[in-house]
Order: sequence, then structure tokens, then C-alpha cells
Amino acid sequence: MVKARRPKFRVRPWNLEDIPAVVACHRAAYPEYPESAYYTERFYEMQFAAFPEGQFLAEADGEVIGYATSLIVQLDDDAHWYTYEEITGGGTFSTHDPSGDTLYGADIGVIPAWRRTGVSRALYEKRVQLMKRYNLRRMVAYGRIPGYTEHAGKMTAEEYVQKVLAGEMTDPSLKAHLKAGYTVRRVLLDFLWDNSSLNYSTLLEMPNTSYQPEKRKIAAAPLQRVVRRIRICAGQWFMRRIQTWEEFERTATFFADTADTYHSHFLVLPELFTAQLFSLMPSDLDSREAIRRLAGMTDRYITLFADLAQRHGLYIIAGSQPVLRDGDLYNVAHLFTPAGNVYTQDALHIPPIERTDFDIEPGDDVRVFDTPLARIGIQVGYDVEFPELARLQTLAGAEVIFVPYSTDERKAYDRIRFTAQARAVENFIYVVVAGNTGNLPTVKNYLINYGRAAVFTPSDFPFPPHATAGESEANVETVLITELDLTALAQQRDVASVRHLYDRRSDLYDVRAKRSVKVVRIE
Repeated sequence: MVKARRPKFRVRPWNLEDIPAVVACHRAAYPEYPESAYYTERFYEMQFAAFPEGQFLAEADGEVIGYATSLIVQLDDDAHWYTYEEITGGGTFSTHDPSGDTLYGADIGVIPAWRRTGVSRALYEKRVQLMKRYNLRRMVAYGRIPGYTEHAGKMTAEEYVQKVLAGEMTDPSLKAHLKAGYTVRRVLLDFLWDNSSLNYSTLLEMPNTSYQPEKRKIAAAPLQRVVRRIRICAGQWFMRRIQTWEEFERTATFFADTADTYHSHFLVLPELFTAQLFSLMPSDLDSREAIRRLAGMTDRYITLFADLAQRHGLYIIAGSQPVLRDGDLYNVAHLFTPAGNVYTQDALHIPPIERTDFDIEPGDDVRVFDTPLARIGIQVGYDVEFPELARLQTLAGAEVIFVPYSTDERKAYDRIRFTAQARAVENFIYVVVAGNTGNLPTVKNYLINYGRAAVFTPSDFPFPPHATAGESEANVETVLITELDLTALAQQRDVASVRHLYDRRSDLYDVRAKRSVKVVRIE
């Protein structure tokens, strides 16, 4: 009997049209993963956008049978200090840094039918070529050790790895890495989630034998931490009269689609943009009844934005929405995540008109949200005019504060703008504001709007002039898309011309929370 010959395979870079097939290959290569561990097309689109040259696939007869992803970063020599989420920006590759000296092999997979056929070796070779092409100092990866589960009760993970290195045992994953030319630097616990390896992994390194340091022209000194960048989309919601919920939904979908198209990580919408739904209510309702009817639409609002966040892989700060709790009304900002979770931050300071016209109560909890991409705070409109709040969030680790707001005329907007910029300068953080535009002239319970989206920065040499990364045109329906460098933020806190956080006179004054700031971990 003649044995059937396998078709030949080839390795090439991805293109966008390949991404659905890469998703399928990822799932086929790791069938043991839970559903939450699989990357969606959105993640691979962001990886491709960050570094298209670093993404490869293997195909045979038009079928994707393997893939490999990579990015360039700057890591300390002892790279075990990092987590996978930190290095890869939560899988988005927002951390890709062309000035880095290390190629990081993020992920590699081969479908079971094509294992031990040279596919993984060919993919590794593409990474080696890439490392040499860019004259990078080394390649680093973190590898699984799935064979360890059979020996866990007899030896430590370190002992198991040593036996594999000595040839006394074999491990399919580690063997492939060793054949590719990696050396094992150390064994780590809880760097990667991998049940088959009991969450143990190896730190692997491959030096570039042809590395020429004199040819690397890097403007700045080597970074001590991985470069982290996030892309922000701030939407200016135009208040126009609508006839149906579906019209509102179409506008929300437009903003999410736009943020996705431009590879944004965060989308922020204005405070109480849902007030547009007042136009669906009888015109003779008084303001208190109207706002409570709006609160009755909260479940529908949550369903809409939870779906948009999941569908597009976005973190969405969907402005604010009135919420009833125990008979009291609160103005609540909602954070929707790509995983389908919803987190909230109450408005803590209530302006007079919201107290008198809507009976809105202030919340009490100050929160900071630790996302895989950045640690963020949310303030609702009037909150940003109180410096103590931003200082508390900054001291709890906030790097970016999002401020959805709604102002009726220019003077009110100026208060938001100038205080938001002050918060960015005095705390050495980024502050992103997004406001409503347009009017609802036939709606009794809503005023005129004046708004602009803007992103404010610290005021020092690495940051844009006027401490402003971007500012939209006023009173038009548009978006502002800006990229923020979080690594520069961290570095400059130590070396900037002035250091507000370090130079505070805590012997003369201090800002202390009477309730603990809650740091909410978001997966």
C-alpha cells in the first residue's frame, strides 16, 4: 500500500483576510482552552495593525495549519518580572515599540494533524529572520510544559525541566522550543494560564548571534519597562430629536463601529447622552417623571452597550445613565468590557440643576479600574472640578481619567475644560473629556448643549504643546482619536522638569480619602 503524501506547506505573513482562518487555527491548536481564553478576530486585527511584519501563518492547500505572532518590546534583562498581559497589552500588541531591542514571541500554534512535520520549526525560523532583519539583540518567549502534569507529584517543575534538558524526559512544547534554538532562563509560575502545565512555564531566550549594537539608533535610553500605548476614541454625541429606540441604537453602533475601524482600545461617550430618549416621551412630562422614565430604560441601555463592547473588543465608557436604587436616583457612568462585564462609577458631585430638577443623589464610592491596558478612573462631569478626587484616583494608580460631561453653554464647558487640563498637569496623568452637542428644542426637560472632545496631558518636554494631545471641533457630531503613551507617563514622573506628586508638602497638607478608594481588577 502506498502511503499518501502530505501536501507541501508554506509560511508567509498574514493579511487581514486571513484573520478568520487564524482564529479557527488558534482554536484547533488549543482545544483544551476554555471559551474565554480564545482570541477573537478583533484581537488579531489589533495585533496585525500594530506590527503586520511580525505575524506569520503556515498553510497547505489553502488551509491555515499554523500561526505565530510576535512584537518588538524593550524588556529588562531579567524578563521574568513581567506578565504576559503587560508585555502584550492584554493581547492587543499596543505595547509594540519599534525602538525596542527584543522580539517577543507571543503565541504559536499548529493544528494536531500537522504536528511533528516541521511546521512549528518553519514558523520559528521566520521569527529568527525577523530578529536578524531588524537587528534585535535577542528573542524572548514563554513556553508551556504540558508534560509536567504527569510528574507533578514526583518532582518540582524546575527538576522536570532539567530532566528534559538532560534528555532524560521529553516534553512536546519545550522540545520544539529547544530545537528552534531557545535556551531556558528560568521556570515561572502563573505567568501563563495553562491548565495542562499546571500554570508553570519556561522563560526562553535566543540571542542574535549577528547583533550589531552600533547600528541601532535609538533616540532615548533603554526603557526599564515595556512600552504601553492605548488608542482613545472620544465621541461627540449630537442631540437630535428621534422617533424610535432603533434610531438611538444606530447612533450608538456608529460610534462603536468608528472606534473599531480606527483600532481604538477605549471609546468614551458623553454624560447623559441617553437624554436624547426624552424625545420619545410625552412633551408635557415634568423633569422628575421624565428622568425616572429614562432610568427605566437602563436594562435596555446595558444590553446594547454590553453587546457593542463584546462585538468590537472595546472598553466602552458609555457616558452616564440615570439609575434607580432603593427609590433614589443616581447619575451613573458605566464601563463595558470586551469580556461582557459591566462596572459602574456614580457621579460624586451633583450640580444644582440636577439636584433641583431631577432629584439626583451623589454616590459615595471612589473607584479606579485596573484594566489589562491601563489603570483608569472615571469622573462624571462636575466631578472633575474638584481636585481632591483626581488626586485620590492618581494616588491609587490611575493613569488616565475619563470625564463624560454635559454642558449647556460655553462658560460651563470652559469650567470642564480648564479644570480637566489642570487635573492632567498637576497629577501627571492623561484626562479625556467627551461632551454632548446639538439641541432638543421641542423637548421640555433638556437644555441646549455646547461640547468638544479633548485629551489633556502633562506639561513637559515629551508631551504635546499646550498640554493637549487633541481637541475636536465644537458642536459637531464627530470623534477624536488619540494615542496615549503610558510608558512616557511613568518615566517622566521621575525625570520631568517638575514633579508635582513627589514635591507635595505632606508636612503642611494632605489629601486623604475618608473611604478607601476601591481598585477594581478587570480581566
